[in-house]
Amino acid sequence: MLDIFASDYSAGQVRALPSRDTGRLMDPSGYLPGEGLMNAVNIAIALSQPLLVSGEPGTGKTLLGYNVAWRLGLDAPFVYSAKSDTFAKDLYYRFDTLARFHDAQTARTFDPLHYVMLNALGMALVLTLPREATPSGLNVLVPDDRPRPRRSVVIIDEIDKAPRDVPNDMLYELEGMFFQLPEVGLTISGDPMLLPIVIFTSNSERSLPDAFLRRCIYYHIPFPSEHELRRIAISRTGLFTEGSGKLLDECLAVFWRSRSTETGLRKRPTTAELLAWLRILEMSGANRDSSLSEISGWQNMCIATLAKTAEDRVVPVSLRDM
Repeated sequence: MLDIFASDYSAGQVRALPSRDTGRLMDPSGYLPGEGLMNAVNIAIALSQPLLVSGEPGTGKTLLGYNVAWRLGLDAPFVYSAKSDTFAKDLYYRFDTLARFHDAQTARTFDPLHYVMLNALGMALVLTLPREATPSGLNVLVPDDRPRPRRSVVIIDEIDKAPRDVPNDMLYELEGMFFQLPEVGLTISGDPMLLPIVIFTSNSERSLPDAFLRRCIYYHIPFPSEHELRRIAISRTGLFTEGSGKLLDECLAVFWRSRSTETGLRKRPTTAELLAWLRILEMSGANRDSSLSEISGWQNMCIATLAKTAEDRVVPVSLRDM
């Protein structure tokens, strides 16, 4: 692992930094859904209803959509991350009113579709249509490398961050799988045979409207069991294999202790934090048969990746006893 504070590091010298290698961590083929989650996905697809998935942050809610697309042989999903200022139409498109007003003031005239940008749901619905059945102005917004017509997976991430009106405002369009572009006087309806597979994720930061919940298949991803977490660690990192012994056993023991009430962490670490810790151990040259006690500074690596608040950086003193 690179140490820029090492005594032999020359300040001001351009150095090669580690790349953000998330290939294995983000590889959808390595995602391991539980039986309950697989059942919920199958039901949602069979009924052509959106799937609403909740669970602790870092439990793989977003990666589920990539795994579904991979299993179905589809391209990577379209993703829209909801925010506190999101409107329902933002899930489908954005219209640049400011640019249109500016062009009008300078006597420049364009087709109104010139100011439209398709977002996740809008792009997915347009892609269900043949090019000849799509307004030409929308065709230019679709990348040429996207085969058409086709089905897509759409991830609406953290829908609970959006204002409460957003899920209610999109009910009619979501059920009918269409959207309106009132600025240009168009309504786009998706091909019923190729409707997108929609996955909403939620961290349960706020409750969602009952009318929205009735239209979704819901599943809460429970925190992985010890056996499941071991399988995930083996699948998502290159450090361990089936039957790996000492290091993985000790890392999991520390991790479970950090989540226990006796440790008193304000924010309990999740799967994502565990994988980050295992990755930094791997980058530090750890061997699967090593013991934590043989790895210099492992406690600091542990606290840096697992603790997420100032209070929690003090509490894990008990972890040093491992």
